[in-house]
Amino acid sequence: MKIAVVGTGYVGLVTGTCFAETGNKVICVDIDKAKVDKLSSGEITIYEPGLEKLFLRNQKEGRLSFTQSLSDAIVDAEIIFLALPTPPGADGAADLKYILGVADDLGKLLKPTDYKVIIDKSTVPVGTANKVKEAILNSGTNAIATAFDVVSNPEFLREGVAVDDFMKPDRVVIGTESDKAKKILNDLYAPFVRQGNPLIFMDEKSAELTKYAANAFLAVKISFMNEIAQMCECLGADVDMVRKGIGSDERIGKRFLFPGIGYGGSCFPKDVQALAMSADEVGYDFKILDAVMDVNAKQKVHLIPKIKAFFGGDIEGKHFALWGLSFKPNTDDVREAPAFYIIDALIAEGATVSAFDPEGMANTKLNYEDKINFATNQYEALVNADALIIATEWNEFRTPDFDKISATLKTKTIFDGRNLFEIGQMEKLGFHYQSIGRKVVKG
Repeated sequence: MKIAVVGTGYVGLVTGTCFAETGNKVICVDIDKAKVDKLSSGEITIYEPGLEKLFLRNQKEGRLSFTQSLSDAIVDAEIIFLALPTPPGADGAADLKYILGVADDLGKLLKPTDYKVIIDKSTVPVGTANKVKEAILNSGTNAIATAFDVVSNPEFLREGVAVDDFMKPDRVVIGTESDKAKKILNDLYAPFVRQGNPLIFMDEKSAELTKYAANAFLAVKISFMNEIAQMCECLGADVDMVRKGIGSDERIGKRFLFPGIGYGGSCFPKDVQALAMSADEVGYDFKILDAVMDVNAKQKVHLIPKIKAFFGGDIEGKHFALWGLSFKPNTDDVREAPAFYIIDALIAEGATVSAFDPEGMANTKLNYEDKINFATNQYEALVNADALIIATEWNEFRTPDFDKISATLKTKTIFDGRNLFEIGQMEKLGFHYQSIGRKVVKG
């Protein structure tokens, strides 16, 4: 099939590359000339494990190309994916200006006799498919309703494993009541669901809500476990044991039960907020979502009171090593990263920071270039530091050289926001070690 993907951000680039991998001819569109030039020259613009190999292969085979011209991209395309940003507006609701702007442009380009399926791949509020359709029809052209269908096809990609998620999806959700669109999308996704995972068709509004409901529910699980971790600290219980105990229940499941310093990234924070705003707009008081947002905001700086207490209530003039800047491992995405909230709190208290992250340094420098020090490796960050703070669970942080940590830090003190190390191990090594929902090891 011939496919156009509008937007070459995280979702657009993964979507376009993976569809090309199954033999489709894909043209990706972006208004950013610098980005298009980089992609066209074979330079991938995001870090996602496994993506570059597919990207280069399909570009070499002529199945994946890039352009700034929307008209060139859609002229022969049967399917047009809209993979555009939906940032939160001032009121927290998803801003649809990019999607509706492209919809308006499409209305000027579509031909009544040239049927196309236009797909919202972005995470969008309920009712967006109707708004896109109206924007196309109201753009002052001769486009007619029978010339196209607007479909909701939300993505469920996890950064760090997005290629696997796309190529072997748990499920594919498609919102459309058009038999013609159903047939085309059934054929498009057939190579991805050969193992029997479901291709679920529903109406557009249900599909749009499904994406928000999925992310909100996962955010609820994370925040609930962080609340349990707080209870463990108050009661002297061990959150790791509680997690194992409840995670073995099939009704609950093992995933998204690891306590830490809150969720971040481009999806959970804005999607929970957007769903809450949608509820407000229809007069529904979604109490759980309000609680989740409140818990997560506090959890991001949960380590700060512990750190201040250890240093006698005052950290002015103290210097901290920070391991981890990206909101999760295996990505360079630092949007809403808990590490940023920790950095801000430390700076506000008069402390200084030396940070390291395997992939998130460049994006962090856009926010903190002159405010913190950036180390060339994890051990350099420890030099002259009064303590180490761990904010992201990169694998290379899990089994570090503890002798080097001991020799470099001013004091053998670690504040672990991701529970990377075993309590018994820290006791044997003689560290002062504080983590989330577990007992304090006093070195």
